[in-house]
Amino acid sequence: MPGLIQSIERSSAVLRLLAAGPGRLRVKEIADALDLPKSTAHSILRTLEHVGFVEQDPLTTRYRLGRALLELGDDEHDIELDLNELRGRALNWADALAARSGEEVRVGALRDGEVVVVHHVFRPDDSAQSLQTGRMLPAHATALGKVLLAYNAPAAEAAVRAGLKAYTRLTLTSPRELARSLAETRDRGWALSVEEWEPDRAGIAAPVRSFGGLVVGAIGVSGPVEQLCDTRRQPRPALVDLVVTAARAISRELAGQGP
Repeated sequence: MPGLIQSIERSSAVLRLLAAGPGRLRVKEIADALDLPKSTAHSILRTLEHVGFVEQDPLTTRYRLGRALLELGDDEHDIELDLNELRGRALNWADALAARSGEEVRVGALRDGEVVVVHHVFRPDDSAQSLQTGRMLPAHATALGKVLLAYNAPAAEAAVRAGLKAYTRLTLTSPRELARSLAETRDRGWALSVEEWEPDRAGIAAPVRSFGGLVVGAIGVSGPVEQLCDTRRQPRPALVDLVVTAARAISRELAGQGP
């Protein structure tokens, strides 16, 4: 049948085979069962192990279904696991972004239609600041939230159904305006929010991706409008570059590609 991807079909077959029985299987047993070359079966298993869908016993070298696959439908557990992983991978890059940009940095992820701040780095000066880790932010009115909604159509639709609350006179409260902003975010790869949540404040954010390009979070800077934007209220290119670079670095680590 045209349009089908054979490698995905084979991967699905491997997973179904492992799920069919209580025992663990060797590479050769899997290859024989699916009539595959042993090298092909091994490559599929290594890829599935890389994304957590299978696990190999280091003593017997046999394979079984991985924890990530078994917990795929457990929404609450997956959220906690992803947030811990996201925060751990983002720590060093968020600190570096704050130091280079001179602005405060937040790392966020979607939870219950809002953005939960999983990591917050203070602005590197002596001004009074409060830790925001754990704080919930409105998704449609922040740069972090726009990034997360832009790559998650069901979440964007849910935000519209819930009502786009106005926080300032510049908050996007029209579904059409929000859709246009999310499309712009996808086109350029980063989001901008200028006085949409808080007066005189702006934010710039970019997506953090995991295996296969899945957006699992966002990282961004926030600060006074005059510091993040020029006189036309457009983001300063140097800050955009710093944010996008940090997001890509975290994404590489989450995808297991190294720094």
